[in-house]
Amino acid sequence: MLAALLGMHTDLALAERSIDFHREHLARLLNPDRQINRHEVSHLLDGARRLAEAVATRDAQTKSASAVLQSLTRTSAPAPSPPASAPPVPAPPRPAPSAPRSR
Repeated sequence: MLAALLGMHTDLALAERSIDFHREHLARLLNPDRQINRHEVSHLLDGARRLAEAVATRDAQTKSASAVLQSLTRTSAPAPSPPASAPPVPAPPRPAPSAPRSR
């Protein structure tokens, strides 16, 4: 379980770095001092697509990691079962019928 969580953490960190990279790349391409020509439009669209993919990957990894972490929470202990009832106490033995007394 620990290995799975560490792998998810690594994937999340990679997705975050990818988001940062693509966001900065788009910011450079969209610099107000630059003019956007026909050639750069395809780069803008590709950068936006890659940014969207990185965000979707991060969201999927976050959802998976959250599900794994929630599965590790403790559940409440099951209600204690009622104690097993003791077997009924047998009735005391009946006295043997006595023979009639002779006079």
